[in-house]
Amino acid sequence: MTVGPARLAQCTPVSAREKISSGLVGAGLLVVDKGPGVTSHDVVASCRKLLRTRKVGHAGTLDPMATGVLVLGVERATKMLGLLSLTTKSYTATVRLGRSTTTDDAEGEVLSDASAGHISDSEIATAVAGLTGDIEQVPASVSAIKVDGQRAHKLSRAGEEFTLAARKVTVDRFDVTARRDVVEHESSFVDLDVEVDCTSGTYVRALARDLGTALGVGGHLTALRRTRVGPFTLEHARTLDELAEDPAVSLDIDQAARTAFPHRQIDAAEAESLSQGRWLDPVGIDGVYAAIDPTGHTIALLQERGKRAGSVGRCRGRGADPTAVRSREPSRSLRRHGARGRWSPCHRFVPVRWRRYRRSRVVPSP
Repeated sequence: MTVGPARLAQCTPVSAREKISSGLVGAGLLVVDKGPGVTSHDVVASCRKLLRTRKVGHAGTLDPMATGVLVLGVERATKMLGLLSLTTKSYTATVRLGRSTTTDDAEGEVLSDASAGHISDSEIATAVAGLTGDIEQVPASVSAIKVDGQRAHKLSRAGEEFTLAARKVTVDRFDVTARRDVVEHESSFVDLDVEVDCTSGTYVRALARDLGTALGVGGHLTALRRTRVGPFTLEHARTLDELAEDPAVSLDIDQAARTAFPHRQIDAAEAESLSQGRWLDPVGIDGVYAAIDPTGHTIALLQERGKRAGSVGRCRGRGADPTAVRSREPSRSLRRHGARGRWSPCHRFVPVRWRRYRRSRVVPSP
């Protein structure tokens, strides 16, 4: 089973300067509460400096105007990010009915204004219901989707015309929590506070646009805050200022795997097989799940296909014990050839006459 927020709340941050329980120094997931006015790349760059590593990536971007949960992977945990981005996400947002913009949010240029004060709550509820469930959504023109090899937002800002194809997305929840009638410069608008649960790839600004279109007055997004990505919520997030005071990942790679995925207990022999790239027999678990060895370490993320449970992401290399040090004794083959050499930083014997042949693994004659 998947460990939920209650278990996640018990996990303590792990310092990037300490040797964490898994033996992989600094590897894990970091949950950041992104502030307004900064890009996701800015947050990644700041975390790279704070954690003193280049290996930091995110599991889904947030627009500069948006705030909230941004999940980052550090060191080897970056391998999990592509799988984490497939989970559902939750948002709170404010939609303004009566105005359309070029970017479908408050940062774009105004395209048109229309009076929205006459729209009833029942009409809004009907339009919202039409945007709930499995729908076809045209992404925003300033999205990161590529068109002929170029990002859509770059083409849009360059003034080029293009068309984005509609994509299937799922909106599990689209609730209106509050309504405010606003008058600005003799124009009547309606502001709606909404809560949205949706699959990855759904654009909330596109929901605001489509809601305004369905009501015939246009609409755009004025505020957006992401409150959840999978099991990670705002309760587990830290701001960049808080992170600067205590540079640490939120969960090490073992805690992250147990929290974000269902898990399966394996024995030492199965752990050794996985670490060497072999597959296991399936046990009937749907989707991606973590393989946990008897010591509590996550060896790999598995997915079952037919009669095999194969790895879709290894958390460790060869050897079930990540803290074990390889023997300094040269291999039997090297001793037989009388090879001389040196010890590399990873405790591997590198023969002098064998270095040029390392890639092809050819052993020269003595």
